Amino acid sequence: MPVYKAYHDNELLDLLNREDHLAYTEIFNRYSAPLYAHAYNKLRNEDDAHDVVQEMFLKLWDKRARFGDGLTAGDERKINLAGYLFTGVRNAIFDMIRHRNVAAAYEESFLKFDTQHYPIADYLIREKQFAELIEKEIAALPPRMREVFELSRKDNLSYKEIALKMNIAESTVADQMKKALKILRPKIGMMMIAYYLLNQ
Repeated sequence: MPVYKAYHDNELLDLLNREDHLAYTEIFNRYSAPLYAHAYNKLRNEDDAHDVVQEMFLKLWDKRARFGDGLTAGDERKINLAGYLFTGVRNAIFDMIRHRNVAAAYEESFLKFDTQHYPIADYLIREKQFAELIEKEIAALPPRMREVFELSRKDNLSYKEIALKMNIAESTVADQMKKALKILRPKIGMMMIAYYLLNQ
């Protein structure tokens, strides 16, 4: 049996390209801890740091076909696996922080609306912009998770109805909803999710 710990990163990428799950596991074991430490250092939130790292490894698996012979598609340079992973996590961190700031600004704006009497035109513009922001975040969810979320929150179907419609277990529906809210909560806030859904 191969000793995957002894393999160079590029060898692991070659195996990953061939859908070798043990190579993927070795990459995860090799880099998940330092990636998490980096994410937590920037975000100061355990759940957010965990989500960022998890999404990075899901993306790595989804794009495994790009890593044949340690090369990117159409590129003659060797991939630096560590650099690729840390760059992806860094970009995800920046994106999360940016969305946190946008969500906080919108939430503050809505909280002040009643007391400051914003002109209705200004309010409608803000509402439209915020709705577009949430739609973008929902659209970015993994396909099955997005479908479960929209059937529940937009179409008002019960977990049982969603399970029957999608031919999956109710427990899977509940798990997908939990994960969707976990992803959306730090980006746009639960109050804003509720406001958006009530106004659909």
